[in-house]
Amino acid sequence: MGSLDLPQASSFKGGSEKFLRDVLESILKTYLRKNPMANTVWELVQSVDNEKVSYDHFFFRTIKVDGYGIDSLSSFFMDYGYQVGGRLDFPKKHLHVLWLSPPDINVPGEGHGLGNGPLPRIVIAELLVDELSPESQEIIKKYLKPRGGKQAILSSTLGSLIWEKPTSADFHQLAKESEYGAWALFHGYTLNHLAFAVHRLKHRFSDIKCVEEYFKEKGFELNKDGGAVLKVSEDGLLLQVSLMSEKHEVEFADGVTETITASYIEFVQRLVLPQFKDVPNDEIKEIHRREGLEQASAYHIMESTRFTAQD
Repeated sequence: MGSLDLPQASSFKGGSEKFLRDVLESILKTYLRKNPMANTVWELVQSVDNEKVSYDHFFFRTIKVDGYGIDSLSSFFMDYGYQVGGRLDFPKKHLHVLWLSPPDINVPGEGHGLGNGPLPRIVIAELLVDELSPESQEIIKKYLKPRGGKQAILSSTLGSLIWEKPTSADFHQLAKESEYGAWALFHGYTLNHLAFAVHRLKHRFSDIKCVEEYFKEKGFELNKDGGAVLKVSEDGLLLQVSLMSEKHEVEFADGVTETITASYIEFVQRLVLPQFKDVPNDEIKEIHRREGLEQASAYHIMESTRFTAQD
């Protein structure tokens, strides 16, 4: 990946790189504040061998109705140099997913985190409301009023809903058809999950199989949807492990208190592409590694927020 001479004019159409990093940092802090288990994992990763973390991607969930879909978030990131990397469709879940590749910036050799490390890919899913039953559409449109999606990035940084909190009855009715929809209706634009870039870690966690073993030993529940904890792409170059979502006791608009799923953490290892196998390790960059998402793996990883227990 090329470099960008930051003191000169940058590729960020909307402003400075620092502002973009500050927004991402605020989104991360809100996510960690609202999800104690994710915060524990985040701290564990850094405490083992004094690891310096980098992020593979941030994942958001949206609802495609009246301006609340993918565009409500993607427009902000694209203003700051992000570009469309690819798209996936999940017909059974009524979902469309867009992933954005980060702008081409100069990252110091020891750069890490959101301060001066590589910027994460942005992955945004949207629920295709028009494909749902009239009853589900009515529930969603009762809460998501036209044009409110313009405040999506602010909602994500604050962790506050743009619309009114749903009732327990509406939440469960929607969940019968779309657990994704019910999750998004309650949690809004709060970060659904972050993914650590295992291939950028230096110590014990630089091998995703060690990540899997470590968190099993620590007693965390790992996502084994699809029959295995370790999700491997068809080409064998994209390896993914995710924890199951933590659960929170929440109060709905009608005063009902229940425990529901919240957010989770994923680990991603992108292996070097065959054509770059002779590039020295200290010269390997993101462009030398497997890019994009894997349809089957992504489908199973989204089950990390499933409402029912794993088999």
